[in-house]
Amino acid sequence: MVMHVENTPLPAQQSMPGRLLKHRALEHYVRLFILVCLTNAYFAVDFALSTSSLFSTETATFVNNMVVGNFFITVLVRQQYVINFLFWLATRAPVSWPLSVRWHLGKVYHHGGLHTGSAVCGTLWFALLLGVNSTFFLNGNSNISQNTFGISVAIMVSLLVIITMSLPKMRNKYHNQFEMVHRFVGWTVLGLFWSVTLSQIKDTSPDATWIEIVKTTPTIWLLAVMTFSVLLPWLRLRKVPVEITTPSSHVALLKFKYGVTPFAGSSMAISRSPLREWHQFANVPSPHEEGYRLTVSRAGDWTGRLIDDKPTHLWVKGIPTAGVANIEVLFDRVVYVATGSGIGPCLPHLLAKKLPMKLVWVTRNPRKTFGDQLVDEILEAQPDAVIWDTDAKGKPDMVALSYQVFNDYAAEAIICISNQKLTQQVVYGMESRGIPAFGAIWDS
Repeated sequence: MVMHVENTPLPAQQSMPGRLLKHRALEHYVRLFILVCLTNAYFAVDFALSTSSLFSTETATFVNNMVVGNFFITVLVRQQYVINFLFWLATRAPVSWPLSVRWHLGKVYHHGGLHTGSAVCGTLWFALLLGVNSTFFLNGNSNISQNTFGISVAIMVSLLVIITMSLPKMRNKYHNQFEMVHRFVGWTVLGLFWSVTLSQIKDTSPDATWIEIVKTTPTIWLLAVMTFSVLLPWLRLRKVPVEITTPSSHVALLKFKYGVTPFAGSSMAISRSPLREWHQFANVPSPHEEGYRLTVSRAGDWTGRLIDDKPTHLWVKGIPTAGVANIEVLFDRVVYVATGSGIGPCLPHLLAKKLPMKLVWVTRNPRKTFGDQLVDEILEAQPDAVIWDTDAKGKPDMVALSYQVFNDYAAEAIICISNQKLTQQVVYGMESRGIPAFGAIWDS
């Protein structure tokens, strides 16, 4: 284990405007959210200037299209195949491109801003649509039946419940409840959209045939794609055997062999109760070996029970999905900064060796906590790794340590895999000094 690092002073942070652009309040996730809102605002203003009346059939049609369009993006941008495609597309850029361009492309994992922005805008458009339809309904318009109006109210209430539970404070405080609401109420809303669409068709075109409806109603096609997108991961739901070893009471090493060997930098969701809660972990495939491993540390009730109980089978669903560290190929040389079980997402990249890289791993007594076999595997892949034992040396200044190794190694970027607080600290600490840095943003 190499633990000696030269004491290199941190460079000064950028000027105030530069620091503000790197702050969490203006990160790429937020920028995408704002972009979606501005795009919706543009369409709203453009339509408002061209229409003669807010309460008209033309307005209802336009607003309905905006509702469906926004929720179409909301669903599709979370689809695993779409996520993998976005990562594939962003990482096509060669390392000869300007660093500033590759830096922005590396933020592809902020795509959740599109999901959140379109969900919020879709909800606002639906509130407007409900207002227009309420006016029609109360005025006795035959195009809005009692059934259509009632379903619309149910959709609005459901959307407000989802938005409320998705607020950062609510999501963090009641994460399990947030997951349940997002899943079950989300499915309910999708079903209600099918119901209200078919009800509206019955209201306006009671004699239309199914062929005519399908041909003339784009909403049907969009809802079909959305439904298939939501259903697809569940079509791959299966209960698979797992081998669990616990080198310490803090860590479990899970090994899967059921015919799936994921790519380096991907993650899989696992569960003990598939309708209740899912937990995403980074896959650790070994070169030239079938299957994959997961590293799970004790970080709550669910992980604690997993370590203590060692179940023989777990549920998996969907496909391996690209994660943050896949952006490594955009750079000539990178430094991986990991703490504790954050070594799990780093390990497949260390083993794959797609580019020059150096590891900084800060953890308590690594051999006692993770076992000799894992530590030896890391050192074989990274013999000059900087492994900081917090039991022996205490907790380091993560920003200073990261910069020292980054500077010594002449790297182009830092990828940090740690808990939320330390990840944000390292990413901002580097980026506010003009150094590309990347780490999870906990937006799911």
